[in-house]
Amino acid sequence: MSISAMSLRLPGLLQEQLIAARDAGCYTSEAELVADAVRMLLAARPDVRWATACRLYERGIVSLGRAAELAGLDVVNMKRILHERGIVRIAPESLTETTAMARVSLQVAGRSV
Repeated sequence: MSISAMSLRLPGLLQEQLIAARDAGCYTSEAELVADAVRMLLAARPDVRWATACRLYERGIVSLGRAAELAGLDVVNMKRILHERGIVRIAPESLTETTAMARVSLQVAGRSV
């Protein structure tokens, strides 16, 4: 996983809470707290998970299978979400990933592999 620098400005009290959490030993750095907060946001908000997965797919950063995984959806429903959002699907998936997606789809459909 690559790490990139980012400047983040928070409203006064939120900034102070972030610093206090770090100073209290809850996190070793502000970056660790922010990463945890983003993970918690994505876990709690399916709409944000779906939106970010769609955007990452649209930008070519992740494949269809990985976007579905990030969104917490199966490939069929990920395709539906992409279609509903007007995102054109591309097919950069490898044969291995395509085969894995087919197996998962068959399992979801209750068919043997």
